[in-house]
Amino acid sequence: MPAPALHRPPRRPHAWAGFFIASQLAVAALWWWQGWRWGLPAMLASHLPFLWATLVPGSRLFSPVLTRLPTRGRAVWLTIDDGPSDDTLAMLDLLDAHRAKATFFVVGERAAARPQLVGEIARRGHGIGNHSWSHPSGRFWMLGPARMRDEVARTQQLLAGLTGEPPRWFRAVVGMANPFVAAALKPHQLARVAWSARAFDAVAAEPTTVVARIERDLAPGAIVLMHEGAAHGRNVEAMAMLLDRLDALGYRALLPEGLEADVAPAAHAAMATGVD
Repeated sequence: MPAPALHRPPRRPHAWAGFFIASQLAVAALWWWQGWRWGLPAMLASHLPFLWATLVPGSRLFSPVLTRLPTRGRAVWLTIDDGPSDDTLAMLDLLDAHRAKATFFVVGERAAARPQLVGEIARRGHGIGNHSWSHPSGRFWMLGPARMRDEVARTQQLLAGLTGEPPRWFRAVVGMANPFVAAALKPHQLARVAWSARAFDAVAAEPTTVVARIERDLAPGAIVLMHEGAAHGRNVEAMAMLLDRLDALGYRALLPEGLEADVAPAAHAAMATGVD
């Protein structure tokens, strides 16, 4: 089980609402006192922190989010989004060949269509995370509370049924988590995960470019974001090159459970306190 300092589900998912209401009352008072010339800019400015918190994957305004693992060792958490897909078995074979472990953040409706692949991921000892039901990449950031709950809950129920164990980690689609995500995660004790090294490999086809971008941000405890099943068809090739490079640099790809011995006393420093 992940160390408590790492796995932090939201505790107060609606706390942000108090800050929002207070800011809008202050704006209303300013508008009444000074008129629209001061009130309108103040209103726009008051919305910026909430917009920033939604669009920036590592923002902790709405809930805790893990962006790296607090370890001194040359170890990384390899995460693979958007499966299962035609690439899944090849990805698993590569990971086995390199004695590497990864967490697959799967999409619910894709898992429902290929349940045997979800079972194979679990059978080979890899992690499985919740990555929404339908992966609405262009709209996830603006989903309302009911739709958000459905996206999370349906996937959680399916994956628990397929593997016998509910996921403990959630990754927002495109990393964008609006104010309603935390409330959807809390009933399932899901903790949100972002990343510290990415290469945009869902759209970038050239494996050497992908690996160079990842290597630029590699450090002990990095959370590496990769994808499977992209339209360009080169995710497996990029993964093979990345695993070779991790081996050459002396990095191990482990699950958070495998890093518990390396967790520093200052684990919370890696996850600056936000509204939780």
